[in-house]
Amino acid sequence: MSSFVDSAQLHAKAGNGGAGCVSFRREAHVAKGGPDGGDGGKGGDVWLEASHNQASLLGFRDHPFRRGTDGQHGTSKRQHGSRGKDVVVSVPLGTMVHGPEGQLLVDLKGPGDRWLAAEGGLGGQGNARFLSNQRRAPAFAEQGEMGEELWFDLELKLQADVALIGFPNVGKSTLISRVSAARPKIADYPFTTLVPNLGVVRVGARSARPSDATEFVMADIPGLIEGAAEGRGLGHDFLRHVERARVLCVLLDLSEMAPRPPEEQLEVLLGELGRYQADLLTRPRVVVGSKGDVAAYELDGTQSISAVTGEGLDKLVGTLAGLVTIARDDEAEALEHEIVVHRPIPEEITVERDGPSSWTVHGRAARRAVRFQDLTDDQALAEIIHRLRELGVDRLLTRAGVHDGDVVTIGALSFEWWRDEVGTGLDRGEHHRATRRERLARHGRLDGNGSDDES
Repeated sequence: MSSFVDSAQLHAKAGNGGAGCVSFRREAHVAKGGPDGGDGGKGGDVWLEASHNQASLLGFRDHPFRRGTDGQHGTSKRQHGSRGKDVVVSVPLGTMVHGPEGQLLVDLKGPGDRWLAAEGGLGGQGNARFLSNQRRAPAFAEQGEMGEELWFDLELKLQADVALIGFPNVGKSTLISRVSAARPKIADYPFTTLVPNLGVVRVGARSARPSDATEFVMADIPGLIEGAAEGRGLGHDFLRHVERARVLCVLLDLSEMAPRPPEEQLEVLLGELGRYQADLLTRPRVVVGSKGDVAAYELDGTQSISAVTGEGLDKLVGTLAGLVTIARDDEAEALEHEIVVHRPIPEEITVERDGPSSWTVHGRAARRAVRFQDLTDDQALAEIIHRLRELGVDRLLTRAGVHDGDVVTIGALSFEWWRDEVGTGLDRGEHHRATRRERLARHGRLDGNGSDDES
C-alpha cells in the first residue's frame, strides 16, 4: 500500500458550547438573593495548519474525522464553564481545501499558514447576564450553540524546487536516486513510478562551510504520455504536482529503445504542459538527454547525462541549483504572504420562503438570538423579540412579503407572525398586551412604570 496520498477528505466537527446556568444566590441572612448563574464555555475550534513535518495526506485516508472538545456548562455562583480545547490538524505545504460543491476555500502554501475549518459553538449566557431594572429575577438562560460540522475535500500540490518531466521509463527515478537519498522503485517497464518521489539534493561544501551549500527538493513526477492533459495515463493525477515547481527538468530518452525521437518527445511534453497550464512553458527549464551511455540519438544544444555511470550529473545538478537560487530570490518578497481565503462571505441574515405561508430565517446571528433553554418563558420570549428587532429581522420579513398568520422558523423556534400599527411580535398575547398599552397611553391612563391604573 502506497504511503503517499495526495487527495483525501476531512470531516471537521467543532465542539459545542456549554449551556448557561439558571441559579439564584442562596445564603444565610440573604432573603432574596439575585441571579448568579454562570456562562457556558465556548466549544473548541478545528484549525488546519501547513507544516513541513507532513509529506502527504495519508493520515486522512482511513481516519478523516477531527473534532474539538465541548465547552463546559456554567454553574452557580457565577462560575463560567471552561472552554473546549482546539484541535490543530497538520497538513502538508500546498494543501488546497475544497468545499462540498468543489469550490476552493483556501490554499495553505507557506509553513505555519492556519485556517479555521470549523468554529466552536458559543457558550450560553447564564441568567445573571439578563438582570436589569425591569427584570429583577430572570429565570431563563441561553442554550449552548452547536459547533460547526463540515466535510472538506483536501488536495495536495507538491511544492518542489525541481520537477523531473519525461516519458515513462526515461530514467527519472534512477536520476533522483543518484543525486539524493531517495530510493524510488526502479524497473525496465513503463509506469514503474505510480506516486511522486521527493529527494533533497545538496550541492557544495559538506563539512567545512555548510552555509555555502545549496539544498533543493527534486520531485520525480510519474511519466507523462501524449494526452496527459486530457487525463490519459496518470494524467491529471500528477500533472498538478508540476504546477508549483520553480524549475522544470525535461528528460529526453536518447537510447534506441526510446518510443520516439528526442525532438518529438520534447514537442509532446511541452505541448502537454502548455495544454494543462500555459504558464508552465514560461518556467525556467533545463532540457537534458538521458541514457547517454547507450545513446542512439544526438540533440544539438542539449546536455547529455547518464544516471547509471554518473556522466554529466554534477554539471546538471549545479545548473539546477543556480536556477533554483535565482527563482528563490525572485520569490523573496512573496515569502511573507497572506493566506488567500477563497470562501465567499455569506450574507449574515437571509429570509427564504418555504411554502405559501411558511418562512425560514437563516443566519448565525438570528439563530443565536433564539437559543434559550426555555422558549415557553415569557421573559425569554420578550428577550427574543428584542434581539430580533435589534437585528432587523422584522424589517427583512416585511420586505420579503410575510403576512399575518404566516409561520416563521428560526433555528428551533417557530412562531406565528403578526403586524399592525403598534409593531410586530412572536405571538398574539404579546400583540394584545402591546395594543392595550398603546391604547391606554393615548388616553393618559398609563403611569410612568408602564402599568395602567385600572383596577
